[in-house]
Amino acid sequence: MISTIRNTFNAACTENKYQLFLDSFEKQFPKSIDFRLAETPVFIPAIFKEQLLETGNYIADYILSPNFNSITLDAISGLDLPPNAEAFPQCIVMDFAISEKKGALQPQLIELQGFPSLFAFEIAHHHAFSENYPMLEALSPFLNDYTENSYLLHLEKILKGVDKNKHTVLLEIKPENQKTRIDFLYTQKLLDIPTICLSEIEVKEHTLYYLRDGKEIKIDRIYNRIVWDEIATQDILLQQKAALLLNVLSIEWVSHPEHYYRISKFLLPLLQHPFIPAASLVSDLQNIPEDLSNYILKPLFSFAGQGVKIDVSPNDIVSLQNPKLWILQRKVHYAEIIETPTGKAKAEIRLFYFYDQALQKYVATCNLTRISKGKMIGVSYNQNATWVGGSLSYFEN
Repeated sequence: MISTIRNTFNAACTENKYQLFLDSFEKQFPKSIDFRLAETPVFIPAIFKEQLLETGNYIADYILSPNFNSITLDAISGLDLPPNAEAFPQCIVMDFAISEKKGALQPQLIELQGFPSLFAFEIAHHHAFSENYPMLEALSPFLNDYTENSYLLHLEKILKGVDKNKHTVLLEIKPENQKTRIDFLYTQKLLDIPTICLSEIEVKEHTLYYLRDGKEIKIDRIYNRIVWDEIATQDILLQQKAALLLNVLSIEWVSHPEHYYRISKFLLPLLQHPFIPAASLVSDLQNIPEDLSNYILKPLFSFAGQGVKIDVSPNDIVSLQNPKLWILQRKVHYAEIIETPTGKAKAEIRLFYFYDQALQKYVATCNLTRISKGKMIGVSYNQNATWVGGSLSYFEN
């Protein structure tokens, strides 16, 4: 999107350079990246960055509004969730398409999550790019004057809390099988937070702990990477372990499972902004739109694009068993704006927002980006393409 840097980068990127880039990760954690990394970052001009931040600030303010919990109560109605939820999470993420409308580029919100992302891995991602491409020095993947150091300090404070004597663990279901496991490894490397499988937790006298080398280690704080919906699909042992978390335990959460539901596609029909496409709960539709080709059908609480229908038919809508759990959203036209040696590509930017206690608000800190040449964004939909996959955006000052 910044043509001078794009041209310079494309000329410098060779197969050998790309391999050196990949080797940056392989040397530290061999065979631990289970998704394709794109050859290139995305270069974001200042005006587009400001549009992103203005939209993100509007959404963040909405989440911090006094009546937010009452507005989103239906999102957790009937769910059996652990206690001790804070009013709002310490971190949220927002996904924006690089879109084109009437010849002008603009961000369009695709979804948002009260759930962590690859917060630690993106530091390593930045290192791999900057070590191989000196022209990136004029840009930054960080926002709002954050640097790598201030970002890591803030991330550590969020994940570990104020009291450094409390023990924090990253909790996941079968972490060794997760596509995001590279982030777990960097979380331990950079922040000294161990990864624990749900199967390892035990409770004794209302205290949560796990065993390491025969020693009981008390858990005070959970960096939660479990998508709570997935527990129902696990074996009985893991379901029983999850049930232990439903007891009244003095556990702190980052982020609590209920935030996965409250801050989700459930919010999209409630937000009104030029850079947020119109959406409606299917259960609230008076009539099925005649121009369904201009809409996309999404389950409220799916992850990684699961269940999304791009080409919607009236039958897709009328056959839904629970229309309260689906939204119909205006389609967004992704701009094929990224010039690559193998054709033009499109992208989606995920902004990382951390809560700033001093400012009493969410602040955009860093990002991850996904580049695609397929019908959908996401590494799973671009298996045979090049210059696509997980990436990082670099912003003009």
